[in-house]
Amino acid sequence: MAGLDNARRVRRSRTVALLILTVGITTAFAAIALEWADKAFPPPLPKPQVYSKEVLDKDGHLLRAFATEEGLWRLKTTVEDVDPRFIAMLIAYEDRRFREHRGVDLLALGRAALQFVTSGRIVSGASTLSMQVARLIEPRERRSLAAKLKQVARAIQIERRLNKDEILDLYLTHAPYGGNLEGVRAASLAWFGKEPRRLSVAEAALLVALPQLPEKRRPDRDLAAAEAARQRVLTRMAVVKVLGEGEADRAAMAPVPTRRLQLPAFAAHLAEAALRKEPKALRHQTTLRREFQRGLESVAREGAAKLGPKVSVAMMMADIRTGQILGEVGSADYFDASRSGWIDMTRITRSPGSTLKPFIYGLAFEEGLVAQETIIEDRPADFFGYRPRNFDMSYQGDVSIRQALQLSLNVPAIRLLDAVGAARLMVRFRRADVRLALPPHEAPGLAIGLGGAGITLRDLVQLYAGLANRGWPVRLGNGIEDKAGPLDGEPLLSNVAAWHVADILSGVLPPAGSRQRGIAYKTGTSYGYRDAWSVGFDGRYVLGVWVGRPDNGAVPGLTGYGAAAPILFEAFAKAGISITPLPDAPAGAVRISQAELPVGQRRFSTTASGLPQTSIREPAPQIVFPPEGARVELGAKAGERIMPLILKLQGGRAPFRWLANGRPLPEVTRRRVSQWIPDGGGYSTLTVIDALGRAAAVRVFIE
Repeated sequence: MAGLDNARRVRRSRTVALLILTVGITTAFAAIALEWADKAFPPPLPKPQVYSKEVLDKDGHLLRAFATEEGLWRLKTTVEDVDPRFIAMLIAYEDRRFREHRGVDLLALGRAALQFVTSGRIVSGASTLSMQVARLIEPRERRSLAAKLKQVARAIQIERRLNKDEILDLYLTHAPYGGNLEGVRAASLAWFGKEPRRLSVAEAALLVALPQLPEKRRPDRDLAAAEAARQRVLTRMAVVKVLGEGEADRAAMAPVPTRRLQLPAFAAHLAEAALRKEPKALRHQTTLRREFQRGLESVAREGAAKLGPKVSVAMMMADIRTGQILGEVGSADYFDASRSGWIDMTRITRSPGSTLKPFIYGLAFEEGLVAQETIIEDRPADFFGYRPRNFDMSYQGDVSIRQALQLSLNVPAIRLLDAVGAARLMVRFRRADVRLALPPHEAPGLAIGLGGAGITLRDLVQLYAGLANRGWPVRLGNGIEDKAGPLDGEPLLSNVAAWHVADILSGVLPPAGSRQRGIAYKTGTSYGYRDAWSVGFDGRYVLGVWVGRPDNGAVPGLTGYGAAAPILFEAFAKAGISITPLPDAPAGAVRISQAELPVGQRRFSTTASGLPQTSIREPAPQIVFPPEGARVELGAKAGERIMPLILKLQGGRAPFRWLANGRPLPEVTRRRVSQWIPDGGGYSTLTVIDALGRAAAVRVFIE
């Protein structure tokens, strides 16, 4: 027994001596490394790090990423981008003294050396996170002592130049996860379909384990190896108490994903445009909302599939207050060659069909020519050779203005356009920074009311954004190609006129199979069944839909009401939109029954030339005061009692009916001088109608 005890004491003494020698050698090596790292291994010239380019939504969520030229998914990642539990688990598993050492963990290095000497093989490693980062950004060609020394030197250099979080950032960005995945963000998106900000314990443990043997532990190739590696991490975390009691056991029950997911690839056309505009930028910020974009793309894909081959769908959604584009879909599927998916149909000029009619009616409301219950004829008419017909080739006879717009009757719309003037309508469109494409060398004519001009979906949505925004135009922008914001200058339509149009459109019945959603909308179909349109809005958002073939081919039976409107309603339902009620009626905007209307507004009746069906020997009424565009001081600025405004006119046949912002003044008068007391300051439209139904209007600003 004494001899056995002596042998044990000798072995123990040798072990202690070996430990002391190993620690001494390690310490000496570390001291030499700290002193001579820069001399022995001069820092290489800095190489620019290549990352995947990203296109983000307005909240910073990833819309689409592009692989590097080497085909790698390497998304730049920082500590702030990752769940703190993952960081704690990573440090506890890979490098417990990461926050204390200077690139080399002397204790771990001594332990590893001692284990190697005593057992004759590598039992545990001593590689720190700093050393791993050194290997990741400057891969070694082969395993050797010289390569290891160089890695140590690089780790020391990294520690001298970067703080601990910056070192972690490099690891989080470059850690290998198998295949062409690099970094925690790419791995989290590929395996779990989410950003790494809110990883579960099970997900974090798997992402800690994979970089050690990324190819052998890939869940899609060797599920058992991935599960075993995750379990080792969870067990270690329970031992060192990084996880609470029972957390590791619960996490071990979670399934390991077996299928790699595609990284987000939304807004393909806009993403390509962003790279073309700024090819060197790493991140491109847009105004889109990812949840809206995802919903719109899904609806577009499903809608096109129902409509048949070669048919595509384009959509654009915007905030009517800011002009920011929140979702844009250029085609049903960017990668579907049969539908020419690479063509961005939001920017292609096509015939708008009947979608411009609401603006014709808006001008007529603004000028006091009609009210919602004014009767207008829907009968065959000849406008100097132009004979518009209704879509179904039938006529309704006498209808109200409200019915004519809701039924989208063609003849009444052209009667009104003939009265207000096509050129004036084009001027209003220019206020919204929209210019229709007309046939070469042709002036705007009555045909533009039925689609006889070209417009893009983007411009059409911009027009409707102005209509929905109480008549004030806004410029649409997606943050890449255009900057959103209000447009300076005159309104597209007066507040009262815009309300009347929206009020009528909100009463249009939803398409078959769709339920009412509290939106106002209009449809349109171009000649030859080539384009189907639908544009709708609530109190906050406007959404436009185009359906057709990108090659401009006809699709028999394709209509706005039958094809585009169902997609519009489906998009409002599935895009995650909370419907905002339409605004209340502004001051002066009221619905007046047909019996209560002034005589001149009870029936709209003009000849083809737009003149009343009566003798024109008497001149039409003309407002001589206030003049068009005048700014009149009546005390509105001072907040005092507003003084009355004197109204003067020439011509016309008495009696006269005055209207302020579409609302009739209390009295009909035979005098050519009247007065009106405004409700407040700002723009107002004054209209006078004589006994023959002829009207004149001016727009003034009350101060």
